[in-house]
Amino acid sequence: MGLLSDPVRRRALARLVLRLNAPLCALSYAAGVAWFLALAFPPLTQRTYMSENAMGSTMVEEQFAGGERARGWARDFAAHRRKAGALPAAWLERAMRSVGLEVYTQSFSRKLPFPDEAHERYMVSGTNVYGILRAPRAASTESLVLTVPCGSDATNSQAVGLLLALAAHFRGQIYWAKDIIFLVTEQDLLGTEAWLEAYHDVNVTGMQSSPLQGRAGAIQAAVALELSTDVVTSLDVAVEGLNGQLPNLDLLNLFQTFCQKGGLLCTLQGKLQPQDWTSVDGPLQGLQTLLLMVLQQASGRPHGPHGLFLRYRVEALTIRGINSFRQYKYDLVAVGKALEGVFRKLNHLLERLHQSFFFYLLPALSRFVSIGLYMPAVGFLLLVLGLKALELWMQLHEAGVGPEEAGGGPESSPPLQPAQSVGLASLVAPLLISQAMGLALYILPVLGQHVATQHFPVAEAEAVVLTLLAIYAAGLALPHSTQRVVSARAPDRGWMALKLVAIIYLALQLACIALTNFSLGFLLAVTMVPAAALTKPYGPRPLYATLLVLTSPAATLLGSLFLWRELQEAPLSLAEGWQLFLVAVAQGVLEHHTYGAMLFPLLALGLYPCWLLFWNVLFWK
Repeated sequence: MGLLSDPVRRRALARLVLRLNAPLCALSYAAGVAWFLALAFPPLTQRTYMSENAMGSTMVEEQFAGGERARGWARDFAAHRRKAGALPAAWLERAMRSVGLEVYTQSFSRKLPFPDEAHERYMVSGTNVYGILRAPRAASTESLVLTVPCGSDATNSQAVGLLLALAAHFRGQIYWAKDIIFLVTEQDLLGTEAWLEAYHDVNVTGMQSSPLQGRAGAIQAAVALELSTDVVTSLDVAVEGLNGQLPNLDLLNLFQTFCQKGGLLCTLQGKLQPQDWTSVDGPLQGLQTLLLMVLQQASGRPHGPHGLFLRYRVEALTIRGINSFRQYKYDLVAVGKALEGVFRKLNHLLERLHQSFFFYLLPALSRFVSIGLYMPAVGFLLLVLGLKALELWMQLHEAGVGPEEAGGGPESSPPLQPAQSVGLASLVAPLLISQAMGLALYILPVLGQHVATQHFPVAEAEAVVLTLLAIYAAGLALPHSTQRVVSARAPDRGWMALKLVAIIYLALQLACIALTNFSLGFLLAVTMVPAAALTKPYGPRPLYATLLVLTSPAATLLGSLFLWRELQEAPLSLAEGWQLFLVAVAQGVLEHHTYGAMLFPLLALGLYPCWLLFWNVLFWK
């Protein structure tokens, strides 16, 4: 306390902070990036292990042998689907009843906020069919779900055939202590969301659906199955859910264990896991998988039907049969045995999965990085904002301490006047106008789509995207707008106060985002922190302006798309990247209004107004 109360010592501390601030910021930023890149290397990456005692052993004898029966059902389903042009609900009802299930249907409809050109739909309607296998050894208090999504672009007939064959096999067993729900949904994720809302008796997305006539117990876990190819060479596991949620790590470990037991090739992000972690090649391959997971999780999209189950505290995975590695080929019996083993072990659970990790990163299926090891990366990046905020606070409150006196160069910043106060009026206008721009960015594109289509020759989806980009670009005129409001007698140090507010605002947002979705928080921090720290209204303004534009939220999204396709070994040209960016923007807005994805409102209402504050600091007069 004496250090802060003594004016001489406080001034000496201010000189020290101002002198060492720049190198400390650079060192902290480099440490954050280096820490993240080191996550794929031992000892930061650890071997996965089973935490739940009830699932610690795979000593169950899988008896599924209905491969030919599954293929026959798959052929019949595909024929009836082609004939009906939609999900053959009546045929599915008969097939499920023939294996002894309680069968129910649910109809649903949803008018999208604007046409979904990626899937060519606007007024969406469909029917979900589900059958319940009642547990013979317990009351209907708990249940498991095996679901198969059927979209308009893929029949997924092999998965439907395997679902029916597994239902017939499970029906003949007497050891089930939990109900098992076999669910076939139409319209991809929309059908899954409609069924989940009706099952839990909530309506969070405005879906119109009929009430469910039959229910089982509380859902403990779910597995979504997608087999869109007749030849399965590997099983790819998707874990990223809505808004970056992840399932309990034990569920992933359980599936991987049964894949190893049955000799199935299991991949993550479509990539084989490294075998040798002692050399550099293994961790480098793991780093690519880790980056792919970070990009997928940061998008906030549900990368499969399992992503919607996670919202309701149901641990779930999506398993996709892919055809990429030609040297491996598996039939439906092998896949069915792996699923049978997973469900038999989940049947042993006495409580929900809770002992393993819910926050983690995966460089491979056999390796993981826990939250305690990856959070320092974003912590180092946020430390840069803390150091810059401390520097600005010292400059604002230490009268007469300029960079020359503090040991800085003569070109660092102009000397401060000792008796100069900061007027609040110079801060209110930029704050209010930037937040108003963010609110307009969030509301006007969807609200004004019909007005845009009446005056311009564009479709509704194009009108939404173009309006959003126009409002986003109009925010660049914010400094010229605020200069009309701010008094000409605004103090010279007003930009420092504004930048201090903007840095604190940005740090709070990034910290909150990183706690719930580390991937999104890290990507935004690694791009926005350097520009936030360097921006000032003097010096090489064109360089600072270029840096601000390149690290804006929109530019971060565009760069992430190029990086994502590069890691998938399918690089994009500039034209292809721009088209993919427009599609991603439209899908982000649509998924927010359809499923409740939070990326669009976070960027529009939080980070975009904050970025505009730094843009206003750059052009402060």
